[in-house]
Amino acid sequence: MKPAGRAVRVLIVDDSAVVRRCLSDLFTRSGLEVAGAAQDPLFAQEILRSKPVDVVVLDVEMPRMDGITFLKQLMSTTPLPVLMCSTLTEKGAQTTLAALAAGAVGFVTKPRLGLKGQLEQDELGIVQAVRTAARSNARAALPQAQSAGTPAPSTLPMLAMTDRLVVVGISTGGVQSIEQVLPRLPRNAPGMVIVQHMPEKFTASLAERLNGLCEIAVREARSGDRVLPGVALIAPGGRHTRLTRSGAQWLVEVFDAPLVNHHRPSVDVLFRSAAQVAGRNAIGVIMTGMGDDGARGLRDLREAGAWTIAQDEASCVVYGMPKEAVRLGAACEVVPLGRIAEQILRAAQARPATSTPLSAGPPP
Repeated sequence: MKPAGRAVRVLIVDDSAVVRRCLSDLFTRSGLEVAGAAQDPLFAQEILRSKPVDVVVLDVEMPRMDGITFLKQLMSTTPLPVLMCSTLTEKGAQTTLAALAAGAVGFVTKPRLGLKGQLEQDELGIVQAVRTAARSNARAALPQAQSAGTPAPSTLPMLAMTDRLVVVGISTGGVQSIEQVLPRLPRNAPGMVIVQHMPEKFTASLAERLNGLCEIAVREARSGDRVLPGVALIAPGGRHTRLTRSGAQWLVEVFDAPLVNHHRPSVDVLFRSAAQVAGRNAIGVIMTGMGDDGARGLRDLREAGAWTIAQDEASCVVYGMPKEAVRLGAACEVVPLGRIAEQILRAAQARPATSTPLSAGPPP
């Protein structure tokens, strides 16, 4: 995390001279300090040995060493916040997700055409991503599975849970974190709908990746999908997702609408719909992420009788969304990342919640 009182120092690692020049100019005029601009990871290593760096902006495909290999080396020796610079393609999404799982705290996207103009158009978002990364907990982004192996599904005795559902909101640091939660859920876990702030293409790749890691089925949501036990639905990037009800069935609706809290999909949209149609039968979970999207929606869930869980500060890559939820009194309990799956199952086995003091544990 960057010390207070000085500019954020950024190292750019990209084999494109155009990208290096554009990002250097963009960062400099935005008040960031460019510690260096390297054309490949070997040059980057020389800069890192000679200068302090707060954030690394890293390309994937480069000569002599690819970005993922460099990222893994960096995180195993001197963990730093790393932002991947990725193309908005299916291949780019899959590679970026692998990098996020390996410890990158986030990513910025670059087009395949019109590169300079698009980077300049996205200047505010790119600079904000760098500033957020500088405040992030890079060690929390390290994949725990490196030392612990793939998380084992919970051994908690499972009761019938067809009348409960789980809604989850997550943002920066989400890929590493959700990979520590979903693989711990057994195949008869309650149905789940997840909003992870990501662009189009990335959410489909995320669902595919998670589906290969979990006992539960994970897929990108489509309008009309039922929320079923043993299935997690990922809200598609670029569109909102809300919960609806048809008789005894819960369904999702995917729809176009303006940004909410600067995001589409928005966690608040999902949480508020769950408060309206599921109420006491819902379990709300807010996890690592920048900003406050989902905090007020989680409060609506709690006020509707749902059990609500917030990730604790120590295990968050960015303690923004959960922090705001806790500040609003929206969380029934605050727990570390490693206990979220267990608390979801405990809450699902319990009778629907009523208003309960913070950190009191799931209802009996």
